[in-house]
Amino acid sequence: MRIGIFFGTMGSSSTLDGLIQQIVDVEDDGFDSFWTANVSRTDALTVVALGGQRTSRIEMGTAVVPTFPRHPTAMAQQALTTNAATNGRLILGIGLSHQPNVENRWGLKFETPGQHMEEYMTILRSMVDTGKVDFDGSLFNVHAEVDRVSTDPMTVCIAALAPRMLRIAGEMAQGTITWMVGPTTLDTHIVPRITRAAESGGREAPRVCVGLPICVTDDRSAAFERAGEFFQNYGNLPSYRRMLDIEGVESPAEIAIIGNESEVEAQLRALSDAGATDYLASIFPEGDDSAASFNRTRALLKGLVGTL
Repeated sequence: MRIGIFFGTMGSSSTLDGLIQQIVDVEDDGFDSFWTANVSRTDALTVVALGGQRTSRIEMGTAVVPTFPRHPTAMAQQALTTNAATNGRLILGIGLSHQPNVENRWGLKFETPGQHMEEYMTILRSMVDTGKVDFDGSLFNVHAEVDRVSTDPMTVCIAALAPRMLRIAGEMAQGTITWMVGPTTLDTHIVPRITRAAESGGREAPRVCVGLPICVTDDRSAAFERAGEFFQNYGNLPSYRRMLDIEGVESPAEIAIIGNESEVEAQLRALSDAGATDYLASIFPEGDDSAASFNRTRALLKGLVGTL
């Protein structure tokens, strides 16, 4: 299982220069990948493109870019440019986002999300793979071309949790990116469904990129409390709520990876055993010294690269 560092709003620099330096540091520390969210601060694909100019080895992923506010041809053009800037190291993670975001923030209709993603991926894959698309569907009618700046293969992963989305990810993408998904749900729901879909289409085994909060600490109860403060709202979103229910837990804090070095390593190995191919570490702090807490967790992860 590969290990990457995931920066959402937590732990990431407040400046663009600082964020790019964090990407450089991730590569210098030997990690396999860097991941950035596309939320309210920086544009994820732009960050990856800039980071690609300062690095040479690590994969860089978006986790994830919402599809509803970006036309698939615009997504394809920017992703192709970003992939060229990284010499083929982009992992384009895309997802539906959530109904409150789509309807209340962006003023769009969150209708037929499965159909939306299936048509979106048809257009995106054609543009990325061939530079053109001729598609007439129920939601999109697209006839367009793009002059590709690079023909480097591009890895595309979908934030897929529901059965239809997992089928689409297995049939049309290289894998899935999950959040709020524990080892039991991976083993019984995520991995079997996406693997069957990939196999039915004669595709390679899919990547299963698993993002979860993590904190190495000797005070499990305090870290559990902090995880509740940081991540509780995810349990109110229906797609994540269903994953927590499958896992058999009440709150997001219950699937956060928390414990001392040996306990955390055992939990990471459980993810690998359940079928995770990549771990996206969302480090959160515990205690009065946040920097020391971040550094302790990161030091363990650094030492585990290449061993899981």
